[in-house]
Amino acid sequence: MLQHPRQIGAGMAAVALIAGTVWWEIRRRRPSPEELELRRRTHLAATGRIIDGSVLDILLADGEPSAILYQYRVSGVIYERGQDVSSLRGYLADLRLDMPVQVRYDAHNPAESIVVAESWNGLWHGVGE
Repeated sequence: MLQHPRQIGAGMAAVALIAGTVWWEIRRRRPSPEELELRRRTHLAATGRIIDGSVLDILLADGEPSAILYQYRVSGVIYERGQDVSSLRGYLADLRLDMPVQVRYDAHNPAESIVVAESWNGLWHGVGE
């Protein structure tokens, strides 16, 4: 069965478009977990709502803080979260369990939160000095 040349051209264009899309999906660079976490922290630091919270525990690795466990309450719901701070050690001077913290959380998903980022810090520093 003979097909019209326009149908053949359209079919070839469709195949080329599909092949190009598949090739681009395979070859494109995916962000690393570290890049995704940096994006999350940057977004929350810029747009998150601020609320008071408290530090529950500080996990150490090689004597340095590696994670902060904290809790906060939004609309009567208590959230307990942890943040990996191993890449943010320069922002953690005088970290103490007995001090309150400020938490930035996503208003659309209150479980999504941070206590420290490169551009924002909810940890109390220099109190009582």
